[in-house]
Amino acid sequence: MKIAKAKFLTSAPTIKECPELELPEFALIGRSNVGKSSFINALVNINGLAKTSNTPGKTKLINLFSINDNFIFADLPGYGYAKVSGKVQNQWQKSLEKYLLERKSIVSLIQLIDSRHPIQQNDFQMAEWIKYNKLPCFVVATKVDQISRSKVLPTCMKFEKELNLPVFPFCKSENYYNKKILDKIEEIIKLSI
Repeated sequence: MKIAKAKFLTSAPTIKECPELELPEFALIGRSNVGKSSFINALVNINGLAKTSNTPGKTKLINLFSINDNFIFADLPGYGYAKVSGKVQNQWQKSLEKYLLERKSIVSLIQLIDSRHPIQQNDFQMAEWIKYNKLPCFVVATKVDQISRSKVLPTCMKFEKELNLPVFPFCKSENYYNKKILDKIEEIIKLSI
């Protein structure tokens, strides 16, 4: 799949404010600062389409992007951000769960996990929650340009074994990995039609 067109659609605080778009949707989930916005920008090859920040917890809204007028990326607030109150974290978590369980257009979740570190406890918890709710999902190991090339495949295989989900490597600076991720997205879209 080639990306010819991508545009930001809207930001919304909850599922209620999100428009029904009648297109297959991929919900991006992951810890704060795992690189969800960078993932969108690199895949569509448009710098700054999704706002990136070095400050964890910056994404507080559901951000929707139309890709090729063919599918939607939903960039969701990150989980596991410690610098907000427990009350705010719980609100985000409830809003995230509601979105993932009730949004009918979601065809797959994409869980992003930082390849530079072992899988974190809240990544495991999210993966378990996904399995418990029988939601389709695959994993993207981000920031693989920041580990040695010889460790990329073993890291992805280790993540696959630990999570029992398909894992794809990704880095924003090398398009080398993008094709396999886009092929996976295209395969899921075809199966959802």
